[in-house]
Amino acid sequence: MDLLMDLIATLSRWSRGHLYDISLAIMATLFVLFGPALNAWVQRSIAGLNFFFRTLIFVLVCAIGYGLAIVFLTPWLAHGLAYFTNYTLAPVLLLIFFVIGVMADRR
Repeated sequence: MDLLMDLIATLSRWSRGHLYDISLAIMATLFVLFGPALNAWVQRSIAGLNFFFRTLIFVLVCAIGYGLAIVFLTPWLAHGLAYFTNYTLAPVLLLIFFVIGVMADRR
């Protein structure tokens, strides 16, 4: 059991040094999974507008909306993950990636 706890603590300490990159991977994967649904909703919402306005809104949502979300939400996620201890961080990250994998498989 001590070997398992040491392995978890070692993985957590390694992960702690890469939390920003891990958070960026989580955010990017979530946008890949849920982006098409959000884009479809935006397209349905602005379907009655002029072509110019539809294009402008869609570009703003995709370029600025997604870009700002990745830039501003990634540090928040990294900061939130930093609260976990060395015995909980690695299992939480594995669970997050497992859940994301299950969601991706179902889509």
